[in-house]
Amino acid sequence: MRSMMLAALLSGAALVTSAVAQGAPPGDTKSKVDDLEKLQAFRSTGTAPAPEIPQTGRRADAIRRTLSKIRLPEGFKIDLYAVVPDARSIAVGPNAGVLFVGTRKSKVYTVTDRDKDRVADEVRAFAPGIDFKIPNGVCFSKDGVLTVVEQNRVLSFPAAEFFYEAPDVAAVVVVKQGELIPAGEESYNHTARVCRVGPDGKTYIALGQPYNVPAADKLDLYAKAGIGGIVRMDADGKNREVFATGIRNSVGIDFSTDKTLWFTDNQVDGMGDDTPPGELNHATKPGEHFGFPWYGGGQVRTVAYKDQTPPAGAVAPVAELPAHAADLGLTFYNGRQFPQSYRGGLFIAEHGSWNRTEPVGARVMFAPVGADGKVGQPKPFADGWLTGDGEYLGRPVDVAVLLDGSLLVSDDAAGAIYRISYEGDAK
Repeated sequence: MRSMMLAALLSGAALVTSAVAQGAPPGDTKSKVDDLEKLQAFRSTGTAPAPEIPQTGRRADAIRRTLSKIRLPEGFKIDLYAVVPDARSIAVGPNAGVLFVGTRKSKVYTVTDRDKDRVADEVRAFAPGIDFKIPNGVCFSKDGVLTVVEQNRVLSFPAAEFFYEAPDVAAVVVVKQGELIPAGEESYNHTARVCRVGPDGKTYIALGQPYNVPAADKLDLYAKAGIGGIVRMDADGKNREVFATGIRNSVGIDFSTDKTLWFTDNQVDGMGDDTPPGELNHATKPGEHFGFPWYGGGQVRTVAYKDQTPPAGAVAPVAELPAHAADLGLTFYNGRQFPQSYRGGLFIAEHGSWNRTEPVGARVMFAPVGADGKVGQPKPFADGWLTGDGEYLGRPVDVAVLLDGSLLVSDDAAGAIYRISYEGDAK
């Protein structure tokens, strides 16, 4: 179904080619058509290839020195996979394992390991002719379509793994600029969207709401638009619906083998060092409400809504995480390289505190998940980016499984992608 939708979209783009060509005089180098419109019409933008990001030198050496301090369970090791400025969400290409890495700035990067030695050979900006605006969210469909979710727009790139090396790529506008959320609700806060293509072929997008705790007069609008929730839509942007509400700011979503959605949620700030807890949530059906803003995290009530009755049936988190550790990206481990005890479990990236007198986080957590969906106690898996003096040597953002079963970790502070591999007996 998703392939059919995109085939139709690309057919429409071919019609745009003809219309654009008729409207642009021959030799007119000052066409009013912007680069994105040209890419939709399969026309060259004249954009030069993006320069390579150096993978050697002082910066890479400094990152490797930091990695020598990271603590891991026995049998595991961590290496620098790629230097990627501002690296955040990771999407692993299903065909060749090319990485597409989102940022909170204006670029999406591609990371290529041509000789498969598990170290990047080349890192460049993707589609440099496009003016991206906070393209944090990146995700792939099984048939190789890349979706990029910006602050207030959604784009898709059919066959991205095969077009990415040229500055001009096939592009489709799924949601126009200013239509993912109402333009009047755009903010500098909680703008990092994340996405996943679900087992139903729909694109799921988490939309953080911009406040620490929103005023009551915002709630109806936010519930309708899916702000402070998760929305889903067809590959072409049609049939949009709000899938889940009552979420403060999720920056990590993934699907389990039973086709249900799991996600992290960042708790309310300013309530103390140890309260409220962070959340790991499990959405088992459409239409569930996860408690915010009546609950600030776990079962802790917010000050603003403590005297108001929460929505009936509000879903509690399946696991509580350390307060103010900023749990962001998560992924189910579906590889075979790691020992059996990790398979089917969740890896969670903790970005680290900003409003805590004793900082925590800056590590990768692991939570075992049983066949019955019950979650074991999350525990640190990789840590050491936060020193005993409270200095952050790095801040993990996202986790993803590489095609060989190793685990990738992004770090926007260091500007890097790490690779964690296992060298012991994986039985």
